Amino acid sequence: MTAEHAAAAPLKRTPLYGQHQALGARMVEFGGWEMPLQYSSILEEHRAVRTRAGLFDVSHMGEFQIEGPEALPFLQYLVPNDVGRLAINQALYTTLCLPTGGVIDDLLIYRLEAERYMVVVNAANIAKDLAWFQEQARRFSALQITDRSQETALLALQGPEAQAMLQPLAAVDLATIRYYRCLPGNVAGLACLISRTGYTGEDGFELYCEAAQAPLLWERLLAAGKERGLVPAGLGARDTLRLEAGYCLYGHELTEQTNPLEAGLAWTVKFEKGDFIGREALLRVREQGPARKLMGLEMLERRVPRGGYTIYDSDAGGESGSSGADQRAIGVVTSGAPSPTLNKSIGMGYVEAARAIPEHLVQVEIGDRRLAARLLTLPFYKRRK
Repeated sequence: MTAEHAAAAPLKRTPLYGQHQALGARMVEFGGWEMPLQYSSILEEHRAVRTRAGLFDVSHMGEFQIEGPEALPFLQYLVPNDVGRLAINQALYTTLCLPTGGVIDDLLIYRLEAERYMVVVNAANIAKDLAWFQEQARRFSALQITDRSQETALLALQGPEAQAMLQPLAAVDLATIRYYRCLPGNVAGLACLISRTGYTGEDGFELYCEAAQAPLLWERLLAAGKERGLVPAGLGARDTLRLEAGYCLYGHELTEQTNPLEAGLAWTVKFEKGDFIGREALLRVREQGPARKLMGLEMLERRVPRGGYTIYDSDAGGESGSSGADQRAIGVVTSGAPSPTLNKSIGMGYVEAARAIPEHLVQVEIGDRRLAARLLTLPFYKRRK
């Protein structure tokens, strides 16, 4: 396929495209998909999730089924985290690494049965990840990999009121589902996998169902939650919510040129479990120490840091707003946005390890100016439990 043909390829749509149109959503391209950016406003939807609940369509995510006697050894070799510790109906977060330690993607892995797992991958990486899984699977014989992305839909109900809204529709006691656990069960009369996970920093549930059932599930959830203030929420709010919670986004904080140790994800790398792809490279990073670290960034002036902006060390001299020719670049912004919860502009970025110090003053180059900011430990926001 030529570049011209690839550029002209139609955007993919989730099973809920008609619902988004009916609600007047502003649609945008995201990872090759036509997705809702917002329905009312990013600010309204963000605040609804922090105070009540929002309903997200995340059906663009990919789902692979891994099953067979060698499913566990395969996954243990494939990822740095310890899949062997999973009980049935438990999930874990992990990266997927190259031999260099660089991140191919970040994933959720669910153990659904003794020899059956579901792996959830990022929408833009479905084809790349599937090819990588199939290539690595050649080392194993008693294993089957099935791409179930097309037939699976995923809705995320997120916010402090999520359990109260969902429980009247659910055939299982939601209070028994702990964080990063799941249960199969009917919701609004439809078969789902109910998972207590999310990407917003709030309590909530992710509901996996058959793609054909997604529109009905969406409508029933919105109707049931209306009195409690449930709103549909788009990618705009999803991004500001995850940024406040300090969650990485693939293509920004995580790429094939970054590794999980510098990204603050050392807790997902279990060297003691044995061999896995990238282990030797990550051991060297651990022994030498990461050259840079992912940090939070709080602007002290009224501008927004955006991905790609350069971070300069304030200690090198120069005043806020000056060209600062004598200052030294020490990092780069990976994500940034106004924070509706904190009422200030925030971001994340990689900074030289020696300068990755909480409260350290820096400057961010925005246009032709360098504006004051300070480094912070992530996350910016933690919900009350």
